[in-house]
Amino acid sequence: MMRHVLAFDFGGGSGRAVLAHFDGSKIELEEIHRFDNEPVMVQGHLYWDILRLFHELKTGLVRAKHICEVECIGIDTWGVDYGLLDSSGLLLGCPFHYRDTKNNGYAEKSAAVMKPETLYAETGTQIMDINTLFQLLSAYDIQPKALEMAEIMLPLPDLFAYFLTDVKTCERSIASTTSLMNVRCGRWSDIVPKAFSIPKTLLPPIVDSATIKGVLSPSICDELETDPIPVAAVCGHDTQCAAFAVPSKPGQDVIFISCGTWSLFGTELDEPVLSEESARLGLSNEVGHDGKITYLKNIIGLWLIQETRRYLRSSGEDYTYAELEELALNAEPLQYFIDPDDPVFTPPGNIPQRVQDYCVRTGQGKPGSLGSIVRCIYESLALKYRMALEEIRTCTRKEFSAIHMLGGGTKDRLLCQMTADVCNLPVYAGPKEATVYGNAAMQLMAIGAIVSREYAKNVIAASEPVLHYFPREDWFDAYTRFKEIIQKKSESE
Repeated sequence: MMRHVLAFDFGGGSGRAVLAHFDGSKIELEEIHRFDNEPVMVQGHLYWDILRLFHELKTGLVRAKHICEVECIGIDTWGVDYGLLDSSGLLLGCPFHYRDTKNNGYAEKSAAVMKPETLYAETGTQIMDINTLFQLLSAYDIQPKALEMAEIMLPLPDLFAYFLTDVKTCERSIASTTSLMNVRCGRWSDIVPKAFSIPKTLLPPIVDSATIKGVLSPSICDELETDPIPVAAVCGHDTQCAAFAVPSKPGQDVIFISCGTWSLFGTELDEPVLSEESARLGLSNEVGHDGKITYLKNIIGLWLIQETRRYLRSSGEDYTYAELEELALNAEPLQYFIDPDDPVFTPPGNIPQRVQDYCVRTGQGKPGSLGSIVRCIYESLALKYRMALEEIRTCTRKEFSAIHMLGGGTKDRLLCQMTADVCNLPVYAGPKEATVYGNAAMQLMAIGAIVSREYAKNVIAASEPVLHYFPREDWFDAYTRFKEIIQKKSESE
């Protein structure tokens, strides 16, 4: 019997509703609704347009019910952002965007309350201003009345699920992005909220992935003229949905890159790595399905290309991604490098100008053409992947024979080949829809249509072909120069 579930996948630039049709051996995906996800700047602050996104979610649900009988719904988003509800369950304003400047410096300020090494040892999370903990601290400073009124904090996938079901719970993988969860036991930390005077009551009950959160509320059923469909807790963090879809075998050590707006470069472990070296290198331990630890490095990813295209379009130059890649292919290779994670590239705006300025400041000269700027971004991303690979090797003492590239980045053949070259490892690109496959597979587990993690991985592997890229060039000298540029930039600050 064919089974049908509905996956909602919200990314930093767009979202979509995808029907997943399961015949017992493979999953066929049918995208039925896609929409933009553009933040809104209001009086100097950047917000997510959360009510518009929920409207798009309902639109996807209505379209789905006219196609097939949907048995379950699952929602994944990016990490760290959240909404606040008051005691009557009403939303206290639009959620802030993690790129909002209000968060700047709060990770550093927090060190006066709790040493970074203590915070890392408790949560395993890379310490960044965007983490939920630091966002809450900044919110306490700029909108204390809202925090006084707040009864509960819900990460975004759980907020959307609450809008659908009236159930206030938090899935474990998204909780692990907050810097408020003890990574060893998978429960909210006792010491972190207390140290920062965050009421423990603000944190919702944590639930496992591949379980049912609740069903569509009577008000939603009446509005959309639909049945009370179950809503599953899939891995709410899209990275963990993608990691679940890596076509690996039990016991196999694999490196993966979930490549989209962010690049999440990591491996799957049974236990977190909480060493001083791991903390110093900014590696993060996140919790995936079944308590598996996804040990990874957060790297700014295709945001740099996406924002370049958006900025050019706003200036009257409308390039497709394919056209930008073609310009990069025709530019001279290995001339200019940037650190993709330099804070200068975090805010929206004129990325091409910032790339040029970075190159000039670091003594490389100025990339003059758009093609040389885009090529600089692609090459720098690949080189940053190599750096992350070496860091993970050092901290895990593991060797890896290949890299699995997942997500939208698999469509960038230039980036896939560059990654194989600079890392000197074969790259297996696919599935490109890893996040949606992971979301759908966990829904199917929640309703009993898939019986195990291993079966789910076999189903996903059978559902989409994988492309192979093999190393063709030696990037040793380029990598050496890349590290020197980053080191000199760091020493000058």
